Amino acid sequence: MLQVARSNGVVLYSQRRSFLLAAALGVGSMVFGRESRLADAMGRGELHNRDPSYAMKKQEEVERRIKSLKDTRPMEPQYPGHVPLWMHEKMLLFAASGIKSYYHPEDGTNIVQLGESLAFKSFLERLKTTMLMDKTGRRILKERPTISEADLKMDKLALYPKNSLGYTFYKWLRAEGVTPDTRAPVTYIDDPVHAYIFLRYRQCHDFYHAISNLPIIIEGEIAVKALEAANIGVPMAVIGSLLAPLRLKPEQKKRLYDIYIPWAIETGLKAKPLINVYWEEHLDSDVGELRKELGIAPPPDLRAIRKEIADRKRHFKNKYEKY
Repeated sequence: MLQVARSNGVVLYSQRRSFLLAAALGVGSMVFGRESRLADAMGRGELHNRDPSYAMKKQEEVERRIKSLKDTRPMEPQYPGHVPLWMHEKMLLFAASGIKSYYHPEDGTNIVQLGESLAFKSFLERLKTTMLMDKTGRRILKERPTISEADLKMDKLALYPKNSLGYTFYKWLRAEGVTPDTRAPVTYIDDPVHAYIFLRYRQCHDFYHAISNLPIIIEGEIAVKALEAANIGVPMAVIGSLLAPLRLKPEQKKRLYDIYIPWAIETGLKAKPLINVYWEEHLDSDVGELRKELGIAPPPDLRAIRKEIADRKRHFKNKYEKY
């Protein structure tokens, strides 16, 4: 008994000693760490500095650091949010975003970066020429409209006639759970005009979905990318429509190759250049008439096809389980 008591006493003493040592180290770290931070602050002149010019000096220091960072870039930023990249950085961006987009296509950031890394100057210049050759395209380049919830006044779209583009677009947005504001700004394209053209293409992407009645699930996205590839030659759309189907299930591939990719290629080649459509001015237009004008006939309803197949599988499963 006496030996057990002594043993317990040693354990308690050891635990108490460890606790006191840890506490002492913690307090010492706080005290000396704080003193170290105070000393650093005093060394920088930031402690109890009542000099009226201190804030100005601080701002000058920040600006100096920003300038030194800018000096490492190939050029000055050409527009708000522009991040100029060296060629090797663009190549790294393409490689990294391409790999991540293949394995994680659900991450919009990867798709955005891949799109800009593939937005070659020759492609953007050709798209610019396409717009300059069209009366509406020239006006879009001059006025530079943007597509956002505020610009479209989303609450009013719900009041448009049921057969209008405005209501069709509103209904599609609500069905898919997205808004025009989900489209990211352009960051890595150097030329300001090219950057706007790519932004316009990016912001009009949802109109291509809505007028074709295609959802934003992977099959719908691939079909719209194939449409963009055939219609305006977007490099990322070409690569996406070729590579993205490789990761799909056999039944999804069959639907794409049998129905939606042939539809997208045929429609894209015969339709008017969609980059020249001033969608905001057609919100009250009859969507059926607009489709005829543009040369777009919607493909079979992808949602309905998927629902029918799912219902059929569920029916067979329930029937099999009964037996």
